[in-house]
Amino acid sequence: MQKTHVHNVERVEPQDAAGVLPALTDILLDCVEGGASVSFLAPLSREKAQGYWRGVLAAMTAGERILLLARDEQGQIRGTVQVILAQPENQPHRGDVAKMLVHRSARRQGLGQALMEAAEREALAAGKTLLVLDTASDSAERLYARTGWTACGRIPGYALLPDGEPCATTYFYKALTR
Repeated sequence: MQKTHVHNVERVEPQDAAGVLPALTDILLDCVEGGASVSFLAPLSREKAQGYWRGVLAAMTAGERILLLARDEQGQIRGTVQVILAQPENQPHRGDVAKMLVHRSARRQGLGQALMEAAEREALAAGKTLLVLDTASDSAERLYARTGWTACGRIPGYALLPDGEPCATTYFYKALTR
């Protein structure tokens, strides 16, 4: 079976939030089960994952975040990323990219790059000219470097992997231009 390439990235609107909750929950569960350092320890319960996404959806509805998702050709949600718009008053130009998650079965098909490009466009449209992100210091770093992000520091033992093992975190930034 040939894997489907995903390039259909869309912004979640408040009226669509309830409909995407199950798929977003599945992606988060899959990423944690696969060992991704995305703020949760294993085993992650469905209830806890849903609670996380409910908070994200509430922040999105309040205009504090942009939530993007990518669907495959069958319409299944396979990846997601967020842009956090709410920043301190002395940083109105900055946004944070958070929770770039791709289901393990959809990786290495250009989905991460498509999500990052969409996040940058949406952030720029929202008036953000500087984006920052942090990631576990692993293979995800290649994606950010390849898409023009600049690594600016690495902190050893900053976070834990889902199995409780410490991992380093790398910080990146990207200046956006029109």
